[in-house]
Amino acid sequence: MNGFVLTPVEYVGRWSINRVRSLGKAGYLTTGALRALRNVEIWGPRLLTQMVSVGVASVPIAVFIAVFTGIVLALQASYTLTGAVPMYLVGSMVGKSMITELGPVLTGLALAGRVGASTAAEVGTMRVTEQIDALETLAYDPLAYLVVPRVLAGVLMFPVVIVLASAVGVLTGWAASLTLLDMSSAEFVRGLRLFFVPFDVQFAVIKSLSFGLIVTSVGCFYGFHAKGGAGGVGVAATRAVVVSSVLILVLDAFWAVVLL
Repeated sequence: MNGFVLTPVEYVGRWSINRVRSLGKAGYLTTGALRALRNVEIWGPRLLTQMVSVGVASVPIAVFIAVFTGIVLALQASYTLTGAVPMYLVGSMVGKSMITELGPVLTGLALAGRVGASTAAEVGTMRVTEQIDALETLAYDPLAYLVVPRVLAGVLMFPVVIVLASAVGVLTGWAASLTLLDMSSAEFVRGLRLFFVPFDVQFAVIKSLSFGLIVTSVGCFYGFHAKGGAGGVGVAATRAVVVSSVLILVLDAFWAVVLL
């Protein structure tokens, strides 16, 4: 090391060591959380509270995004298809896009910002104020108390919120087609049913489950390892949102390759 400036080799080496260390911490947290599943008496009473926080509290932002996404999809589809193919295919584009792609991904990214940051901030605050140490002193498993109910709530509630948002997006696309594009309900429904298959909903649910697992797990990981006071909590929340968002996009591509 030359002064305070790292050479490229030193920088790569330090980065690699930090990544390996993070993987080790993630593996330790994961195995600990899996073992903590047996402590139902600890995480069970807190599950419903977390389901409300992760799911019910996320409905307004999810619905807000879905409403305007459905309107824009209908208008964009109309603009793209005009003079080329029958207009009833607007229903196909709105339905297929909202159910399989835009609904899950846009809602997942929004929840990564709301749920991921909130989870990292809550757990991180408990870490820097030594509340987690206090739980260990009182013989409470902090993973069962903090991590398990949040992760289970994410896995259970993300599909509910995302399916609701997708349905709202389709309905608002339908309404926009009727009011702004002079389409009839019969035309929109014809297009909606034309390429719809039940697997579309299953595909969206599978993606939603993985998004919920990733967002809450990443938030818990960065919160659990926060340090440095209030500034460290802010760093943990920021990293949780960024990493969750990136992993959502990676998982979206992964499931498209594997399942479609």
